[in-house]
Amino acid sequence: MTVSKIWVFAEGSGGVVSSITCEMLAKARELAGTVECVWAGGDADAVAATLGAHGASKVLSVGDLGGSLAGVPVASAIAAAVAAGNGPDAIMLGTTYDGRDVAGRLSVKLDAPVITNVVDIVERDGGLAGVEPIFGGTQNVFTKFTGDKVGIFLVRPKSFAAEETGGGAAAVEALAGGDAGSSAGATIVTRHVEEKSGPQLDEAAVVVSGGRGLGEVANFQLIEDLAKALGAAPGASRAIVDAGWVPYSYQVGQTGKVVKPTVYIAAGISGATQHLVGMKGSKHIIAINKDPEAPIFSVADLGIVGDVHKVLPKLLEALQNR
Repeated sequence: MTVSKIWVFAEGSGGVVSSITCEMLAKARELAGTVECVWAGGDADAVAATLGAHGASKVLSVGDLGGSLAGVPVASAIAAAVAAGNGPDAIMLGTTYDGRDVAGRLSVKLDAPVITNVVDIVERDGGLAGVEPIFGGTQNVFTKFTGDKVGIFLVRPKSFAAEETGGGAAAVEALAGGDAGSSAGATIVTRHVEEKSGPQLDEAAVVVSGGRGLGEVANFQLIEDLAKALGAAPGASRAIVDAGWVPYSYQVGQTGKVVKPTVYIAAGISGATQHLVGMKGSKHIIAINKDPEAPIFSVADLGIVGDVHKVLPKLLEALQNR
């Protein structure tokens, strides 16, 4: 073991733990003898069984957030624990809205740097180093903390495979709060929940994504129809998200969502490096593009050189006839 204790900032809602949390727990178990979770939201008992099954020995509950931003009490509580000598050697957080909020606030409170966009954490020279992809994922950089500061790692989703250990429920303990300062005055006035239906992009076993090769916004319906026929989630390249064809929540890529489905279908997507970073870990990649030199074919397991406006309707027809 390289460190004695790692804390994982656990996220979820409605008693359901997020996938990124379980992924980080799998890696934390490899690195530390003791793995504990920090949870905010007041329903720690509801997630203790799941977190315990994935390797956490304790759930340190910050308590009910009320109308507060999660990052404020969580960062304050962790900083207080570190100051009292009860903190961890390293903290892992997901690259989510709340995860980034906690990391930023914690960095200021502890006067410690954050290693971001981490796809792996390894032992190097007696400490932990974050592995960060650069140049569109073509190269990796190893970044290591020096000194005795607590290591703060922001982890990219789908970097690790979640795996249960078969353990029982984690023990739940209260994590004392710290001084939140003027930030404590900020409150959430209203919440807007995005309407979702069908498989979610970052969790789906099959993803069908469309790109600029579709020609116009109306043709994205081909992607929606094929996704529905396959029980898949629809996705998109950055180009058509920027063009306003579909919401940002559809975007696959370095600045969108990282997906690792069993099957990824890229229709009319050239395969810019920015997009490849977000989907090249898929188990089986099928590319449809009329340009035989399109970069997407370099990562495809099956390539169809053809016009998406002809190929997709034929695929739909074949599925409907089965």
